[in-house]
Amino acid sequence: METKRCSFWLPNKKRFCANTLLNGSLFCGNHNSRAEGQWIQCPVQSLSNQPFYQKGINAGSDGEQLDEETSGINDSRLLTMTISSEMKRNALHRMSVPEFCNLIEKIESVHESLCKDIQDSFQMPEVCSLWIKSKEEERKLPFQEKHIMQQASIVGNLENFGVLKNSLGRKPSKCEEQVEGKEDGVSTVIEFGAGRGYLTQMLADCYGINRVFLVERKAYKLKADRSLRQNESLTLERLRIDIEDLNLNAVESLQGVPFLATGKHLCGAATDLTLRCCFPEYRKDSSEQSTANINFGGLAIATCCHHLCQWKHYTNKKFFLDLGMTKEEFHAVTWFTSWAVDANHDSDFPDTTDCVSNLQSIKEQGNGYSDGVEKILSEMEAAKRAALGFKCKWIIDIGRLMWLREHGLDAKLVRYVPPNISPENHLLLAKPLK
Repeated sequence: METKRCSFWLPNKKRFCANTLLNGSLFCGNHNSRAEGQWIQCPVQSLSNQPFYQKGINAGSDGEQLDEETSGINDSRLLTMTISSEMKRNALHRMSVPEFCNLIEKIESVHESLCKDIQDSFQMPEVCSLWIKSKEEERKLPFQEKHIMQQASIVGNLENFGVLKNSLGRKPSKCEEQVEGKEDGVSTVIEFGAGRGYLTQMLADCYGINRVFLVERKAYKLKADRSLRQNESLTLERLRIDIEDLNLNAVESLQGVPFLATGKHLCGAATDLTLRCCFPEYRKDSSEQSTANINFGGLAIATCCHHLCQWKHYTNKKFFLDLGMTKEEFHAVTWFTSWAVDANHDSDFPDTTDCVSNLQSIKEQGNGYSDGVEKILSEMEAAKRAALGFKCKWIIDIGRLMWLREHGLDAKLVRYVPPNISPENHLLLAKPLK
């Protein structure tokens, strides 16, 4: 008897899916759009027809947060231009030696005044330990130990921060007053830049999450979706869309539902796009300032790849401007961050090295310094380059932290894993003020 194959068309491969059909369906398990309403495919080719697709809604712009008199940018090409790493480096090389030295001194000063009190918060909740052990025994753990440590610490920090409650490993106290009909903590999760969705799998299995939205613009194999769909109490929607274009306010099944926003390693500007996406009422050009229908319950974003950040997307331009830094200096700061991930990560505090000990003599020589800024960069010691990179990463995330606080949220920034697990170890947490 001939095996019947899935009827789902794969546009990238220009063929139909070759998987076997589910009983009573025209699709396989991965593409069954009628699986009891638990999974909704959002193919790229139909995005323009989706009510939640709005091109560039979360992008921001060069002139955002600036007065009309000082924005000075009317060329639409400049507003949409992405500044490449090469462009950032070349602009840095064009700086005069005194300008470069002043920028390094600003970075040192800002880091010293704003970033010294950031705490370590390495978490492994008991419920996650039990989950990991059971998966290991079943040989169903689909990722490396370093990823497990990161995922467990993210959810552990959410629990410690009071966003996730009543994990499956915690028995409610007899003296706790139970309010009928009131849920303890959020029950809906939106994972941004979800990839294969394994962070959400841990959240769903360990914390009783019953509705999940996975936002990811790329297609992945070996996703957690299949395992998540086996949970009959869970509803899963995978939205194949760029965060920049996602209008959460128009996702019908999310209306009025308290949600937790998560993201593990949201590269570069994706963090800023996610912040705008979660808070449409705070977009400068938003027409929805008084009509937001979504209900923010909490946030945990592990930031990364700060060298990919862009001025036009960054949420808190005012933070840098108030520090006396220009757009060009912001891009220089982002370029420096690439040095951090190239460093030796055995040290627990890689950002403590002094970067300016030899700047005074260079500054005194001014533009007479041989070969200018490019020569200075090439002669910097590896430890100082790495330290400068780490300091710049913290400054970028401190600006995001302040943006959240300025909008009335309880927010904090922590190191959630040691550098030897991942040098990209910043976790941004937020929740509504009580």
